[in-house]
Amino acid sequence: MAEDGPRQLEMPLALDHDLTKQMRLRVESLKQRGERRQDGEKLLRPTESVYRIDFTQQQKLQFERWNVALDKPGKVTITGTSQNWTPDLTNLMTRQLLDPAAIFWRKEDSDAMDWNEADALEFGERLSDLAKVRKVMYFLITFGEGVEPANFKASVVFNQL
Repeated sequence: MAEDGPRQLEMPLALDHDLTKQMRLRVESLKQRGERRQDGEKLLRPTESVYRIDFTQQQKLQFERWNVALDKPGKVTITGTSQNWTPDLTNLMTRQLLDPAAIFWRKEDSDAMDWNEADALEFGERLSDLAKVRKVMYFLITFGEGVEPANFKASVVFNQL
């Protein structure tokens, strides 16, 4: 019996509550002590949260598509982090944020999602390569125009080759 093509694997982006909290505490600690961030350090803004994908499979993945849903109008920007960032050991540096970012939005009076297609596809294709060397990938999600984590759900769909 012949197969009907590649099997798909959907991997959700999950809010990393602990890491988001840790990065918010870093901002508060600097404020309380009257200190400045390290040169090049990326501090978490109030509209940003850290999400992660745990790669259940690392090899033979081909990016298929993003599944992003907002339950109200607004905008999210998904920025990946490089494999050089080990959050338990180092602060996030701006040089560890990957380009391009994927931007998704939903307009008022519309249920349809729009996105910056070329950048989102390029970013998605990079995930297949990054999965080969990482078991976990972290993302910085920036919420805009009234959207917050409770309004957001996302996953990445891969074909298993």
